[in-house]
Parts: sequence; C-alpha cells; structure tokens
Amino acid sequence: QLQLVESGGGLVQPGGSLRLSCAASGFTLDYYVIGWFRQAPGKERQGVSCISTSGITTNYVDSVKGRFTISRDNAKNTVYLQMNSLKPEDTGVYYCAAVFTTNRRLCIMSPFSGMEYWGKGTLVTVSS
Repeated sequence: QLQLVESGGGLVQPGGSLRLSCAASGFTLDYYVIGWFRQAPGKERQGVSCISTSGITTNYVDSVKGRFTISRDNAKNTVYLQMNSLKPEDTGVYYCAAVFTTNRRLCIMSPFSGMEYWGKGTLVTVSS
C-alpha cells in the first residue's frame, strides 16, 4: 500500500521548464529523506537532488546546480523538483525515492544508498 507516484514529466524545448511532483500514498513523508534520480537510455542511474526531512538540507549534482530546485510540502505529502533552463542532457526517466530516518538533516543522493521506496518514474524529454 506504500507508494510514491511521480508526475509532471513531458516534452519540452531546450531552455524550458518543468515541475515534477512526487506524491506519497499509504504513509506520510514527515520522517523520510527524499531523493530525485534520473536515468538516460543506456546510462547508469544517477542522483540529481535530495532533501532532508526538515527541508534544511538540500543537495544537487553539479550539472543541475543553479537550474533545479527541490522542495517539500509535508502537509501535502508531496516533494517537488522545479527544473529550469532545461538542456537535452537532462533527458531521462526521473524517479523519486524515500527512506525513513530520524536524522532531520540527512540528505541522500546516491542511488546505491539503500532507498526504501521508489516510484515508477516520469519521462522528461528535452528536445527541439
């Protein structure tokens, strides 16, 4: 019954923007670190961004710094990834993932760090 569902992906031209959402059902996100990951065709899944349970700590992979912003609204049980100035290399399937923690500052961006729950992904295509 515990699920994460991503939405907001689609086709956008270079320089455009998208906002991805990660909604939890069956549980609340108050004590879960959330990470965003992406996987391009033929490439390994990589961490994009993460946010701690309190929202105090956020991290971004170097390639998206200054362009992407992660945020969370625990009252809505949802985490967002605002993506601006999109580039073709941002293309891929974007996944959100969560793991329980009592550490309010912990942020996990590695896809090999034991995230407990994963969504099925939403496709982002950046192309002219």
